Amino acid sequence: MRDNGGPPPLLLDVDLTEDWLTGFLREELARRGYGKAVIGISGGVDSAVVAFLAVEALGRENVIGVRMPYSTSSAASLEHAQLVIDALGIASRTVDISAAVDGYLMHEPDADATRRGNVMARLRMITLFDLSARYRALPLGTGNKTERLLGYFTWHADDSPPVNPIGDLYKTQLWQLARHLGVPDVIVDKAPTADLVAGQTDEGDLGISYARADEILNGMLHGFSHEALRARGYQEAELITVSKRLNGTHWKRRPPATALVSHSGIGESYLRPVDY
Repeated sequence: MRDNGGPPPLLLDVDLTEDWLTGFLREELARRGYGKAVIGISGGVDSAVVAFLAVEALGRENVIGVRMPYSTSSAASLEHAQLVIDALGIASRTVDISAAVDGYLMHEPDADATRRGNVMARLRMITLFDLSARYRALPLGTGNKTERLLGYFTWHADDSPPVNPIGDLYKTQLWQLARHLGVPDVIVDKAPTADLVAGQTDEGDLGISYARADEILNGMLHGFSHEALRARGYQEAELITVSKRLNGTHWKRRPPATALVSHSGIGESYLRPVDY
């Protein structure tokens, strides 16, 4: 029920969501001919939720968790990733990406923190897809709806896996589901971080809390104007912060633009329910 004509509430029906997402994973992997999944376990709540869902959907023997630390990664992140692996009893790999990342960046000594972070994120996807080929296990995405709408991810990295069970869940909804699934409190309660740069936090980068961002995004996506949202108590600075990120990152949520030279351009005029 809407609150005084406002957007739908962000309160999640966790039982229904759990059932829907585990069924989604079973169906999507079966449709692609996979029986196993591989997941990058970061120590954060997003990847933890995906791992918990995957184990419920596929069985622990069919899920592989991969820790991919860099030399500056937080020790706590590694510990929390292992906590998820141990709690679920899944097979795991630890692949230190430091040498591979540094091998490239030695040729780009002036790379700033953003470039370095993007290299790390893309190297992690190279690792997951290679291990996917080794184990015949489909990589699962771990990006939530808030990150995707705000463009807070590395293009062709975090968004690369072909199946993402949590991509339509706002961060605050993900926290609700995490508690329901039994993700350890130490993971759910900590400040979210991409752990690409020492001391970095998501909310520090975004300039707004996930709680406020989710409410504003939910309103905007349901057609509420800035004026209507201001009337509901949101500050103009908050609205500008969110709308700039939302409007300025549409390109990240689209496939590459293709120059059309025929009537059957893939992804443009050649649209089919199943591509083949």
